[in-house]
Amino acid sequence: MIRTWARGGARAGAARARRAFVFVLPGLWVLGVVTWELCQPTSGRLLQLLAAAPAIACAGTGRRQCVLLGGVCAVAALVPFGTAEPGPGLGTRAMTCGAILAVVGASYLTARRRLRLLRELERTREVAAAAQRVLLRPPPPRLEGLVLAAGHLSASEGAVVGGDLYEVVGTRHGVRAVIGDVRGHGLAAIGTVAAVLGSFREVAHDEPELAGVLRRLERAHQRHLGERGRREQPVGEAEAAGPPAEEFVTLLLVEIAPDGSVTALNCGHPWPYRIGCGAVAQVAPGDPMPPLGLFPLPEAPAVVGCGRLAPGEGLLLHTDGAVDARDASGGFFPLTAEVCRSVDAAAPGDPTPSGVVGDVREALLRHAGGRLTDDVALLMLSSERVRVPAPATGGGRAESPTGRGSSHPV
Repeated sequence: MIRTWARGGARAGAARARRAFVFVLPGLWVLGVVTWELCQPTSGRLLQLLAAAPAIACAGTGRRQCVLLGGVCAVAALVPFGTAEPGPGLGTRAMTCGAILAVVGASYLTARRRLRLLRELERTREVAAAAQRVLLRPPPPRLEGLVLAAGHLSASEGAVVGGDLYEVVGTRHGVRAVIGDVRGHGLAAIGTVAAVLGSFREVAHDEPELAGVLRRLERAHQRHLGERGRREQPVGEAEAAGPPAEEFVTLLLVEIAPDGSVTALNCGHPWPYRIGCGAVAQVAPGDPMPPLGLFPLPEAPAVVGCGRLAPGEGLLLHTDGAVDARDASGGFFPLTAEVCRSVDAAAPGDPTPSGVVGDVREALLRHAGGRLTDDVALLMLSSERVRVPAPATGGGRAESPTGRGSSHPV
């Protein structure tokens, strides 16, 4: 944490230093030109360079005050100084003054328009960020005895979301989570992400079985592709025969029951990691089904058991962008090694979800040099439930404060 604060403070200090340098740059330009004219008089010819001061201020800060200040400094520098100059020097000064005033006017108008565009851009970014947070909202810190943390990196510069998706909801059937990867990445895949997430948030509460949730997601995906195909179809052409080919989604559905038992349905997605007691192991209970959209689902998708999530244990779900990221030499990101390193660096028996997700995210950005070719999503669910001792036989029945004698969240 201290290292993170130190890095953040260093970056903020460097940014302030750059802003200060850009702000004083027009004054430095005027000072340099005037000093050169004093040391090597040119009868005012060199002073024509003063016209660049307002333009430098406009290109550097874009602030109208800085543009006007640069223009005032440049005009003030035209006051005769030193020994008297011959007649042509006065004409040169007058032409230079006119050029400076013209540049000041043009730079002022440009700076005014630039500030207006910057304000519009900021408002647009705020609206886009709010919309993206609604689409791919962060999970709550705690949910029904589970500690949650998530992280996402988009391959599109300036975007918060891309082609990866995740969501966690608490239902009467248990905590249900989904993580997926839409074919493609970046902004082009947001429509499919919205369709799948919107459907999951609804059906996760309605369907009693995990297989029913998956089947409803398949129908929502097919419906979205059909509607998109009709929108993109040129007017006057015959209706398309079906949804666009090779438009698929890899999905991993996970359900954690109140007793900690974990079941899953996997459609072409990487299996998660189980983290607990200082050990890291990838869960691999069987071969996954094909990705959603490539082939129809089987009549009865087989839900696979992934064991029981003991108190203190967690599951780390991820998309394939986390293992496909490459460095400058073409080497893949060592996800397993980085997860183990994060768990080993944590306090004994206490690898927090936010710590593991944060460590893996930072390591991935370092490995890829900040340039990702695919979206990355990370989601970790850790159990903080503790077992309540069974009541002694023959005596009065001991109950928890909630009236249940099984388990409760810490």
